[in-house]
Amino acid sequence: MKKNFHGQSFLRNFAIDMDAIIKYNDVTLCRQENTILKNVSLEIMPGEFVYFIGKVGTGKTTFMKSMYCEADILGGQAQVLGYELARMSLKMIPELRRKLGIIFQDFQLLTDRSVYRNLRFVLKSTGWQDSQLIDERIDDVLKLVGMEAYKHKMPHELSGGEQQRIVIARAILNEPKLILADEPTGNLDEETGNDIIRLLRQICKLGATIVMTTHKMSYLEDYPGRVFCFENNNIKEIQQ
Repeated sequence: MKKNFHGQSFLRNFAIDMDAIIKYNDVTLCRQENTILKNVSLEIMPGEFVYFIGKVGTGKTTFMKSMYCEADILGGQAQVLGYELARMSLKMIPELRRKLGIIFQDFQLLTDRSVYRNLRFVLKSTGWQDSQLIDERIDDVLKLVGMEAYKHKMPHELSGGEQQRIVIARAILNEPKLILADEPTGNLDEETGNDIIRLLRQICKLGATIVMTTHKMSYLEDYPGRVFCFENNNIKEIQQ
């Protein structure tokens, strides 16, 4: 059985929870008063690797933002990690976001501090207090993404692929059940992009659900998963 970063079963929380981790039923989403998606219904289960594909402007990023309450849900029912998104109070939104891992295409690392201090900032802001546990956790995630030797580097000293590995490390710090990756390879060359996909697949095998947007159709053949296509203001699952 696979181990988590603290020597216990990383799959412990997933084996007993087989309810849908994402569940949308007849949902309508808008952006700046424009309807982007309508009548959307889908379910994603724990431990799945899921691709969102489609042309620019078809709603992939809007849908992903709706999962952490940055896009408005106008109708229908939407649940993420058991939270009813349409009924979320403002004070509950940070609680939901702390349970997600988010990977951005443009990295969004804090450029004025080292890799270690980037990761420490996240842990401190999410309630970690014990300095020894913080250091152990940072070492654990950096080892998982193959970046333990870069702990004291500044972001500008890293390549794009190295920065994205740090972003992934940041996303998994709190062992989220759900990781949202918005074009995580969009700014990377093909070889580096494949390395990042393989790393995400490894994390998925440890029990996390991965949802990622992509324009690169080769990933669907080389690294199979569930595929949802965005077009004509709707989402359709494609069977592979």
